[in-house]
Amino acid sequence: MSDALEQLLIYKNLGTVLFDEQLHIVEADKRAQELFVSIGQRLHKGQLLDFFPELIGSEEYLKQIVRQKENDFRLDFVNRAIDDERAAFFNLLVLPAQQKNHGLLVLENVTDQALAVQESNQQRYELILYKRDPEFRKQFLSESILGKSEAIERIRETIQKLSKFPSATVLLMGETGSGKNLAARVLHYSSMSADAPIVEINCAALPEHLIESELFGYEKGAFTHAVTSKRGLLEEARGGTLFLDEIGEMPLNMQAKLLHALETKQFRRLGSTKPIETDLRIIAATNRHLQNEVEAKRFREDLYYRLNVVSITMPPLRELGTDIMIISEYLLKLFNVEFKKNVKGFTDEARQLILSYAWPGNVRELSNCLERAMIFADHERLDAAELVISGTQAQQGKPSAQQWVVPPGGIVLEEVERQLIMSALEQSGNNKSKAARLLGLTRDTLRYRLDKYQLS
Repeated sequence: MSDALEQLLIYKNLGTVLFDEQLHIVEADKRAQELFVSIGQRLHKGQLLDFFPELIGSEEYLKQIVRQKENDFRLDFVNRAIDDERAAFFNLLVLPAQQKNHGLLVLENVTDQALAVQESNQQRYELILYKRDPEFRKQFLSESILGKSEAIERIRETIQKLSKFPSATVLLMGETGSGKNLAARVLHYSSMSADAPIVEINCAALPEHLIESELFGYEKGAFTHAVTSKRGLLEEARGGTLFLDEIGEMPLNMQAKLLHALETKQFRRLGSTKPIETDLRIIAATNRHLQNEVEAKRFREDLYYRLNVVSITMPPLRELGTDIMIISEYLLKLFNVEFKKNVKGFTDEARQLILSYAWPGNVRELSNCLERAMIFADHERLDAAELVISGTQAQQGKPSAQQWVVPPGGIVLEEVERQLIMSALEQSGNNKSKAARLLGLTRDTLRYRLDKYQLS
């Protein structure tokens, strides 16, 4: 082997196996030995084909290389099982050796590249299935709602049932950042064809005078600056879904016009007398309690009942228990890809902080917190000190506590404690694990207090 070739092999971290014309191994270098040890095997002198059966059938061609009558022979992505779940992949390149009547087998570990190709092929295959197979699409989409809690399972079951009724109107309720937008898209794509449009309008983001033109469109000359005609979102969503986000912010006069369009399945552009047929599905979302809005005369009762055919309430993050860590680990993977990092998880202190904090901003707040931490992360695991919550550096794995003040007349401490425990049980639906988390107690400590106050 020439010095230049030897230096190149060392630089590229490639192993080499020298063999003779009878295809017997004469010598294997240290790197080749290490590669075989990594797959639980030992490379020693013997028949080359015993270690590389993939070469069987190519013996005569290999001998021609040994005699320097052929230049090379190559096999890519030869696999070896490491255990029941893992495999290693190698590229094999056979070249004439510098020694007369000898050949050189060059070994390259390409496991990472092979797994990347496998993942790419799998994604391509899943994309084909997604477009062609509605049942696969439903399963794929339902799994995008992360979590194993009862609340998340109920949402998945509801979406699965709704996937059979693509025209059903759905009202999504829940706090800001609780995943209503994600649920709307899962609802749409699990019940509609892959090419059906989904059109979104945020009713809180547009001034009142623009919502009507956005929804219904307008004709040329309908108002000042209307120099061309424009299709409205009701037209753009034909055959698909119109997602009305923050529907509780829609002005009352627009609520009446929207209700008329939904009831008659017709509307007119601004400045036109020609009715346009509409064939679409409505999904609405709000973080307001619409029934209270109806009672306060801020939301039309008839529109509320028209939208509330099927309602889904997205639970806040604080009620999802250990699902918070499932979501956190998923976000960590996304940020690893985005920021080209390899953070493997969370320390115990970080996990405690994530599970104990109330997350008033829900998944959106959690995502922002982890993104900020990942930008500055330089360790294998995120620590509690790196998680900045509510603008302050998290300390001791606990959120800041509310300030309590004793009234002038004094209190009975045990009675206050008893009432807090009862409140936590009520909020958690009598789930003792959730109640313990709300109170910052262990389950055993809560059980002791339940017995103490005869609440069990």
